[in-house]
Amino acid sequence: MKERHVIKIITIIGARPQFIKAATVSRVIKNFKDVFEIIVHTGQHYDDNMSAVFFEEMDIPKPHYNLEIGSGNHGKQTGDMLIEIEKVILEEKPSLVMVYGDTNSTIAGALAATKLHIPVVHIEAGLRSFNKKMPEEINRILTDHVSDILFTPTNTAVENLEKEGISGDKVYKVGDVMYDAALFYTEKAKSNSKIIERLSLRDTDFVLATVHRAENTDNKIRLSRIFNELDELATKIKVVLPLHPRTKQKKEEFKIVTKNVTFIDPIGYIDMVMLQRACKMIITDSGGIQKEAFFHKKPCITLRSETEWIELVQSECNFLWTEEFNLINLYDKLIGKKLNLSHDFYGDGDAASLIIDRIVKNYQQR
Repeated sequence: MKERHVIKIITIIGARPQFIKAATVSRVIKNFKDVFEIIVHTGQHYDDNMSAVFFEEMDIPKPHYNLEIGSGNHGKQTGDMLIEIEKVILEEKPSLVMVYGDTNSTIAGALAATKLHIPVVHIEAGLRSFNKKMPEEINRILTDHVSDILFTPTNTAVENLEKEGISGDKVYKVGDVMYDAALFYTEKAKSNSKIIERLSLRDTDFVLATVHRAENTDNKIRLSRIFNELDELATKIKVVLPLHPRTKQKKEEFKIVTKNVTFIDPIGYIDMVMLQRACKMIITDSGGIQKEAFFHKKPCITLRSETEWIELVQSECNFLWTEEFNLINLYDKLIGKKLNLSHDFYGDGDAASLIIDRIVKNYQQR
């Protein structure tokens, strides 16, 4: 009889999008008796509104390790994570290390594992903005090139990897775990979220906005332009903006004044789902929220000059903010435009199952 092996996975998470993705995959892992998961939270997002609320409302297993790294410059933050993750790997001796997306937690986990000769699994591999000024772009490229198994969400991601010489039986297109999450948590949000009532909102009488990317928040001219245009748009339609801690700090530091935007504290995923479902349009610089806009069939303006999710731009579901148009122009252009939001870009909502099935098969074939 062939010996059965327990697959021990260390999952590295640290930021809001990773909590959402990990919740989806962890829920599937529970169905596999030969797969055991150890969750390591780096503490990259440490504010309760940016971290703890996600674990509570999404039923994510409590992390086995919380490294409490906190914020800091990229080099220090990544270095501190690398040191502490290495200690956990040496202690736990996992079968593999699983990382998500493109944050400092992602690259720290991937580097710590690969230097210890532990296989790395990268979920959401192959994305490219082709803008190396973005820290996330550097993180995702390096992570892809040290990973042993790469799970991609789209055909474009597969093509990007092929152009960089990464292909064959390392790369699997499975769809997007964020789509899995959107399908699963929408039903929970309908029952549990009261944010629409709390903010006295009506369906489609507001625009939902988010701003947090360093290239926007750390540039005074750019951040001022974003808030000035959002403030102008808010004279036409209500603009609701959950204010990221870094964005709030920079807004105060740059003395940017707004009169019309409705700012709220950071919110959990369940409340965000309800705002996305109820709003008329989404304006964001978040990679994940661009997709969530599509999942919830809302037009989206992306506060960047490029995006990883190029298929949304090509299909005219997502529009990039440029010097040519301010937000009022884009809002007016989009609001009367009939969008085709029926595309099948991100799989069938079973990406997490396909990921764990493939990991198990790989180990069974050893």
